[in-house]
Amino acid sequence: MSNQQACGTSQIAGCRFSVHPMTDDFVNVILGALEEVDTSKVWMETDDVSTCVRGRISHIFDVTNAIFVHAAKTGKHVAFSGTFSIGCPGDTEGDVYLAEDDVRLNEDVTKTIEQPTACQFALYPMGDGDYMDVIYHQVQEIAKLGVDVSSVHYATRLDGEANDIFKGLEQVFTKTKESGCSHTVMTVSLSANSPSHKGGK
Repeated sequence: MSNQQACGTSQIAGCRFSVHPMTDDFVNVILGALEEVDTSKVWMETDDVSTCVRGRISHIFDVTNAIFVHAAKTGKHVAFSGTFSIGCPGDTEGDVYLAEDDVRLNEDVTKTIEQPTACQFALYPMGDGDYMDVIYHQVQEIAKLGVDVSSVHYATRLDGEANDIFKGLEQVFTKTKESGCSHTVMTVSLSANSPSHKGGK
């Protein structure tokens, strides 16, 4: 791929993710979730490994949040693994919906779904010499949303409602980008309805 942009010039946000329902009926869980999610404000492509969504930050998080909670509301153990990115110098602008407004198409439904969730995320503010200060500050901010925050090796753990967790992740991602980081990457792993989750860490 030819590099058409300098790092940080692209306003395209994106997430490449996979959803894994731990059930023999995993196809119906995934397809059922996708049928309930409005993806008309994002560019989306699925292959045999993962799904990629691209567009405005608000719509990327709206869609990934909705897909996760609709899959998890089935009661099946569902895992989600994704990488969010903005400012990638290799990105292109020809196939995304940056002209869309910020009205979230799935929020009215997803906010009514209560889904206890565990999350581990790692933030990578690239191109910023004070990256550890950025990370520490954003981790402190997410705790203000009523999500339990704790440290684990190579990540930060969040426990709470899925909607609160996604709100916090979006806030971290957006504020890191706005702080001047030329390329922001965030890896996220979520789990809902796990039989091994006993309400603790």
